[in-house]
Amino acid sequence: MIIVVCPGQGSQKPGFLSPWHEHPEHARRLGELGDAAGLDLVTHGTTSDADTIRDTAVAQPLIVAAGIVALHALLADGRDAYVAGIAGHSVGEITAAAGAGILTDDEAMRVVRTRGDAMAEAATITRTGMSAVVGGDQDAVLARLAELDLEPANFNGGGQIVVAGAPDALAALQAEPLRGTRVIPLQV
Repeated sequence: MIIVVCPGQGSQKPGFLSPWHEHPEHARRLGELGDAAGLDLVTHGTTSDADTIRDTAVAQPLIVAAGIVALHALLADGRDAYVAGIAGHSVGEITAAAGAGILTDDEAMRVVRTRGDAMAEAATITRTGMSAVVGGDQDAVLARLAELDLEPANFNGGGQIVVAGAPDALAALQAEPLRGTRVIPLQV
């Protein structure tokens, strides 16, 4: 039995697609996925720097393309018959939809490009950021977020809440974390 979980934004690192280019079939597929998204994913996934691939309009298509290629490699040779479930976290939901056959790979790339562009445009309207708050009492964390005018964006489970809001409010949260919590700025 195989259960697949597809990662969300923030899982990208400079050069993270380089190993896929050692295999001609995967390198070709990454190029095709880049064409479908209208982005040079080969360059962004192999040589672009951290700031470039942090841009949500680039990061999201990179993550989905990496996931699609990984899924094809994982599920080759009949292993797809053993998949009992597939899910995704945030933008990974698009990868999961492609893996489940709900979207074609090319449709997934067009959807993620539109999503990434829209989110990048929205980010230019008001400067915001995100942090993960790990640990602590959930009610106390939520009360502190309200005091700082921060929003709980995701409840990731396991005592982790992703928080969004103004950079100065996020800095205040990190400077004075609640007892028993750790605040981790996210590069999104």
